[in-house]
Order: sequence, then structure tokens, then C-alpha cells
Amino acid sequence: MKQSDSIVIIPTYNEKENIEKIIRAVFSLEKAFHILVIDDGSPDGTAAIVRRLMEEEFGGELHLIERSGKLGLGTAYIAGFKWALQHDYEYIFEMDADFSHDPNDLPRLYAACHDEGYDLSIGSRYVSGVNVVNWPMGRVLMSYFASKYVRLVTGLNVHDTTAGFKCYRRRVLETINLDTVRFKGYAFQIEMKYTTWKCGGRIKEVPVIFVNRVEGTSKMSGGIFGEAMFGVIRLRIDGWTKKYPQIPR
Repeated sequence: MKQSDSIVIIPTYNEKENIEKIIRAVFSLEKAFHILVIDDGSPDGTAAIVRRLMEEEFGGELHLIERSGKLGLGTAYIAGFKWALQHDYEYIFEMDADFSHDPNDLPRLYAACHDEGYDLSIGSRYVSGVNVVNWPMGRVLMSYFASKYVRLVTGLNVHDTTAGFKCYRRRVLETINLDTVRFKGYAFQIEMKYTTWKCGGRIKEVPVIFVNRVEGTSKMSGGIFGEAMFGVIRLRIDGWTKKYPQIPR
């Protein structure tokens, strides 16, 4: 078993076409990463594929949490964060299973935190233009202007506020009260960035190219964006009234 200071959390629901490929891609990197898959009761057998890989090849490096059903992206990551903290990982990543996030960018996110000392690094689609491949134009515009809206309302100086490809230093997740994170969909991604910033976290956006999934089915919906748009106003109100703990230095 390869030792690692880093864990990549991958939430899944019906990702049988992608899950083995993404696991092997991460484990093929020169930098050693461990993986935690959080499966929300996929009826297509995603979890069974992960269990087989754990038993046959990647014991101690690949881990699995199985949940009873679709409980939301945010709750999946919160469960993963708590597990990672309990198992003493220093760098905790979020990544999708569908190759929209390139595993080859993981070392770049790691370097921003490990070598440059940032508390949160974000694989950003918009920090250097619009780096999105194979998305319908309407979805690109919705995502891009949603991030503009978040920056305007909250004052958060991040170009890609809904990005789900990230690396946290352990101290960030130890500082944030994870039980008080309220949003479950893509507003979760905004809330975590905003809370990190309000807790004094140093954030770096690392430019990446986002490629729309080739296999499997997207979980995106209009309701997810609706939660994000209205949730931003609640976050801004919190920013006026709430006292945020500060990340220790």
C-alpha cells in the first residue's frame, strides 16, 4: 500500500461507466493519492465495482462509504470530510467521477496548498477566460453569470464560485463547523468557499479545462441552480450577522 497525505473524495450515483476508469487514472499519477468513494445507493452497481477493486488491487488506498439513497451532494462531501479528518489526511480533495475534472490536475491543486501555502485551491473554469468543452452554450452562460452574481452579492473574490474541483487543507475543515453547513446542492460549493474566505482562508484559483461528461448521465438540474441563486442572499445576510472562527496559523 502506498502512503499518502491526500484523499480524493468522489461522490457517485450511477457511475458504473466511469468509476473504475477514474480510480485507475488517479492511482496512475506519480504523486500518491488515496480515494474515498461515497456512493448514494447506485442501482447500477457502482459500489460493487469499487468493492471489487478494494479487494483485488487497492486495499488501504481505496475506500468506500455506501449510503442508502440520494441524500445530496453536500451531505456526501460532509460525510467524506469527517471521514478524512478522522483518518488524519492533511489534504482533502473534491472531484467528480465523470472525467469533467482531469485527474492530471490533482497535483497542481496539491502544489497550491502544499508548496504555496494556500488553504483552499480551486480548479477554476473562469479564472483565465472560459475553459469549458462540450457544454451547451446556455449552460455555460448560466454557470458563468451565476459566478458573477455570487461575486457581486457576497464580495467573494473567486471567479468560479460553483466549482466542484478543489483541495482543502485540513485546518480549514477543522475550523468550519461542518454540522452547520446548510446547503445540499451546488449552493454547497458556494457556501464552502464563502465560509472558508470568512474564516480567513487564503484561496487560489488554478486554471483548468472542464470537459463535459462523455459517459453516464448528468445530475445537473434547474432546481440546483435555483438553490444556489437564492442561497447566496442567505449567505450574504449571514456574513453581516455571524461570527466566523478563524483558521489557525
